[in-house]
Amino acid sequence: MEIRPSADLRNHYSEIARTCRESRQPVTITVNGRGDTVLMGLTEYRQMQGELELLRTLSEAEADVRAGRVAPVADTFADIRARLTAQKGGDE
Repeated sequence: MEIRPSADLRNHYSEIARTCRESRQPVTITVNGRGDTVLMGLTEYRQMQGELELLRTLSEAEADVRAGRVAPVADTFADIRARLTAQKGGDE
């Protein structure tokens, strides 16, 4: 991970932004020699957000399994089909 002083944001922003995009790695910005901010490319940010959402969903699913809130797959799909059929019938 590249580390740059905060003054570089003002003086070399385009270079830092290009580094984030091309290397696909974050850049740490320091203030008074200490880490303060992390910059990353938008593509990597969106990917990270998607991965976090997936991890949250998997964690919730794992909690459901531990708590016994599960149903056979066939029953689940039958319920989904019934809801879709009822929804379709109500739309007509």
